[in-house]
Amino acid sequence: MQFFLDTANLDQIREVADLGLLDGVTTNPTIMSREGGDWREQAARICELVDGPVSLEVIATNHEAMIKEAKDLVSFGPNVVVKIPMIAEGLKALRELTERGIKTNVTLVFSPAQALLAAKLGATYVSPFVGRLDGLSQSGMEAVEQMRTIFDNYDFSTKILVASVRHPLHVLESGLIGADVITLPYSTIMQLVQHPLTDSGLAAFLADWEAFQKK
Repeated sequence: MQFFLDTANLDQIREVADLGLLDGVTTNPTIMSREGGDWREQAARICELVDGPVSLEVIATNHEAMIKEAKDLVSFGPNVVVKIPMIAEGLKALRELTERGIKTNVTLVFSPAQALLAAKLGATYVSPFVGRLDGLSQSGMEAVEQMRTIFDNYDFSTKILVASVRHPLHVLESGLIGADVITLPYSTIMQLVQHPLTDSGLAAFLADWEAFQKK
């Protein structure tokens, strides 16, 4: 399973890359706005810094404007993946972008049926928002599991990119289901590294070694 970092923060990107865990980056308008400054400059720097795919999202809600934005976004680098919202106009844009050979990430996916439509139209990725489904007392991971079954049934090449991740359990369940990619906030990646027994075990080892050296 690939790990994408869900951020536009360059320091976070560098740190996760240094850990060897960075396979790509996902952004959205909210994430970009948190960094301030010129978003175009920020997007260009991210694309230069990241070896893997970088998802940049369109703002338009009609397909003609989405296509125009997509042409602009791909100019930032060959690793750009254009994020398209799961709406009817988005599907029109998705079909054309697929025909043009532009990589796409269909975002704001909340049902297996939506994921099926995106895969049928050639999306590179679909992004189910599991945390938001959980927040409505629905099972986000059950939706992902159903998507995995559908995609395997028809041998779709579209990759399942689990998004809206809220805690490490989402990561574990995504791996068990066989999701292709998971995009994580920086804080969740750091949570995966840590375990209290690791900390206490290391502290005990170091204390024993220090005592041994004093003998």
